[in-house]
Amino acid sequence: MPGPDFFNAQITIGDQKWAGNVEIHLKSSDWYVHGHENDAAYENVILHVFWEHDTDIYGKNNREIPVLVLKDYISSDILANYHALIIPKSWIFCKKSIGEIDEFVFKNWQERLFFDRLERKSKFIYDLLEETNQDWEAVLFSLLAKSFGLNTNGNSFLQIAKSVPFSIIRKESFEVENLEAILLGSSGLLDDEKEDVYFTDLKLRYYYLLNKYQLEKQHIDSVQFFKHRPDNFPTIRLSQLANLYHKHQNIFSKMIDLKSVKNVYDLLGVSASLYW
Repeated sequence: MPGPDFFNAQITIGDQKWAGNVEIHLKSSDWYVHGHENDAAYENVILHVFWEHDTDIYGKNNREIPVLVLKDYISSDILANYHALIIPKSWIFCKKSIGEIDEFVFKNWQERLFFDRLERKSKFIYDLLEETNQDWEAVLFSLLAKSFGLNTNGNSFLQIAKSVPFSIIRKESFEVENLEAILLGSSGLLDDEKEDVYFTDLKLRYYYLLNKYQLEKQHIDSVQFFKHRPDNFPTIRLSQLANLYHKHQNIFSKMIDLKSVKNVYDLLGVSASLYW
């Protein structure tokens, strides 16, 4: 688009306020190189901004145009850092420069990042705790569901967990098919029509449970199979989650008493149902 770079600008020079247009170049002489001194579109330029001043600038009728020389206000250190950052290098741009940071500053920066991350994660948990009326078992169920969904389906699995009152998960945990029906049905994975006997049974159970507990089917973001190995298909993961809560009740109470990471793995070590 022809014409100045910025229109309808307002600047104050001394005690005088000006309104008009602003033009930007690398060198002041570019004003003449581009022929702006004879172009009517540039008659209302009130400021010429450039990096290097190599000649004075005048408009039509020899009107001197105010200028801003950026080179006078930007330190050589900032410019050197800019050039260092834009030069192609390793996938982490600060890889070679990080060793130049004062150790005290670097350690404090790491500590600040740690606390920021901890606060962010804690807030998410405390928000869930408020939503579930301080029920830590329900909070853990939501967090486990999100984890079972991995990066791709984590948010969808979290929506599934939050769409079903945890009291229902507790009541139906003694029959794994009912848990599978609730989780798979809430995810939309039972919406199709299939002749498979197990699929049909889960679908019937799901609609029976909706009616039993007076639940409304909620919108859940579609779960994804793409780019997943069969072991991580959402059907497998939801079945594993159902089997976990079929095998263990009060998982949170059990988990806080565990003494090692191995104990945690043992507690959470379950398989999908034989059908899957």
